[in-house]
Amino acid sequence: MSSCSTDDNKSPSNNTQETIKSNVESGTWRITSFIDSGNDETVHFNGYNFTFSSSGKLTASNGINNYVGTWSITDSNSNDDSRDDLDFNINFDLTNDFEDLNDDWDFISNSATKIELIDVSGGNGGTDYLTFEKN
Repeated sequence: MSSCSTDDNKSPSNNTQETIKSNVESGTWRITSFIDSGNDETVHFNGYNFTFSSSGKLTASNGINNYVGTWSITDSNSNDDSRDDLDFNINFDLTNDFEDLNDDWDFISNSATKIELIDVSGGNGGTDYLTFEKN
């Protein structure tokens, strides 16, 4: 006889919240893709390095401009999507291109060197995609 493990019903993601946090907090990252409702707006973030600190501080710097925001990973406890229930939260209290990053993003995939995120807007139904890659 074989028995089924309770792990059979878990999300396909093998990464836990702590593993993702550890990966993100290590080193600096860059945005390699930002698609805002079908429009490629990656160019707005070219040259910026992002640092995710363990205190929840998010810094974006290109050597001239420095922007500070916050980040976190939370469990949304939502059953409204097929992905895991972790949200990648970004908030810059700014009124420039960086405010477009403000959201509770859902994970498409994540590894130690790449994080792919998606957000489906509740208002206009637009879909945004955000990809960070480690420098």
